[in-house]
Amino acid sequence: MQDNWAVETKAIQCGWEPKNGEPRVLPIYQSTTYKYDSAKEVAMLFDLEAAGHMYSRISNPTCEALENKIAALEGGVGALVTSSGQNALTVAIMNICSSGDHFIAVGAIYGGTVSLFTNTLKKMGVEVTLVDASLSKEELKGYFKPNTKALFGETIANPALDILDFEKFSSLAKEMRVPFIVDNTFATPYLCRPLEHGADIVIHSATKYLDGHAISVGGVIVDGGKFDWSNGKFPEFTTPDKSYHGIVYTEKFGKLAYIVKARFQWIRDIGSYLSPMNAFLTNLGTETLHVRMDRHCENAKKLAEFLEKHPRVGWVNYPGLSSHKHFQRAKKYLKGESGVLTFGVKGGMAEGEKVMNALKLAAIVVHVADVRTGVLHPASMTHRQLSKEEQALAGVTPDLIRVTVGLENIDDIIKDFDQALRQI
Repeated sequence: MQDNWAVETKAIQCGWEPKNGEPRVLPIYQSTTYKYDSAKEVAMLFDLEAAGHMYSRISNPTCEALENKIAALEGGVGALVTSSGQNALTVAIMNICSSGDHFIAVGAIYGGTVSLFTNTLKKMGVEVTLVDASLSKEELKGYFKPNTKALFGETIANPALDILDFEKFSSLAKEMRVPFIVDNTFATPYLCRPLEHGADIVIHSATKYLDGHAISVGGVIVDGGKFDWSNGKFPEFTTPDKSYHGIVYTEKFGKLAYIVKARFQWIRDIGSYLSPMNAFLTNLGTETLHVRMDRHCENAKKLAEFLEKHPRVGWVNYPGLSSHKHFQRAKKYLKGESGVLTFGVKGGMAEGEKVMNALKLAAIVVHVADVRTGVLHPASMTHRQLSKEEQALAGVTPDLIRVTVGLENIDDIIKDFDQALRQI
């Protein structure tokens, strides 16, 4: 029955299924430890022969409920919650790549992700190539190597707001026999379900719209369950795991091989699981995801239309505007264009800084995608560690101001930007 429910219903109903007399609302299982009736039961858990919770570093009932909800929303076979979106990205890649391996990522992505890919993962022996998403499929094939293990992109790029060409990249990944990993943070499963457009694995920074209130940091990995890990390129999935007495993940877990390996290898050993309290808060936020996203999209489009006509604004970038380079692509893949837009003030960075400082309702914040309107200057903040070339590839220009449009009355939001712009 749940498979036939709409996304709105799944956001509220999926995940926690109370039995007779149990709490209607998801409880917080604030416990590190679980009790068992026999030593054999514990042994079976540690041999991955039985389902259940062995320790809250690996799984927890509150976290499991959130995992089940996000998996249902995305249409995946399973999910894993992590301590942050950055950790979800790390685990998602390292669950596939070993030292000496390589993967490809679209260049127009979040600056923190670029730093993770080009610096930290490099220290772990994993190489990345950042590519221009506008290249043809044949040109992109030229960046693949024998040791290339994955292809990565963002549904809506942060902050470039490019819309991912799912058709091109999913077909490319299939031809090259690697999984297609998509960060769906800005779109959320309400606006886009990447697995339906050819993605194999979906990532979320749950800190953003899933939580929606800027109170809980977290990440999610969703497994589509359709990638063939036994195609000869991924021996860690098809050869015995000595840490579990020789288990072969593809043989024992089938379509769940990827997400089971991520949990019982990576989360077991590095301990970056989400806390029960943060899972509870994220689940609570996700229950209203559909209501919030409709208003975020509505407010963002109205603000973008206002800014596009303002005499002191040089340019506006929002996928919901017909002037956006990926307007038709947004209509093809998205139910709405999210609540984030970017713009540049005439006069450049110096004048833009004056506008940011003059805002009264909108605050200068590093965060994005919650109920409150905020602004950020990526070139000097979130993307400042990147080189000029990397910033250009990410779509970050010196005058770019990112706006996360909140749920306040749109007239008040517009008035605030208008008064700030009139001061330059």
